[in-house]
Amino acid sequence: MPFITVKMLKGRTADQKRELVKTITDAMATICNAKPEGTMVVIEEVARDHWARGGVLSSERE
Repeated sequence: MPFITVKMLKGRTADQKRELVKTITDAMATICNAKPEGTMVVIEEVARDHWARGGVLSSERE
C-alpha cells in the first residue's frame, strides 16, 4: 500500500489538487502495479512565509 506525501506551497485550486492526486495514483498503478484503492496521497501545503530557498523566504521572493 503506497503512501505518497506531496509538499508544496499553498495556492493551488481544488481542481489542481484533484488532478494531481489522480495522476500520481494512476502512475503508481501503471508503473508499480499498485492498487489505486490502496494508494494514499497526502498533500501538505506550506505557507510562503514558512518555506525558504537559498536563505530567502518564498514570501520575500515575489
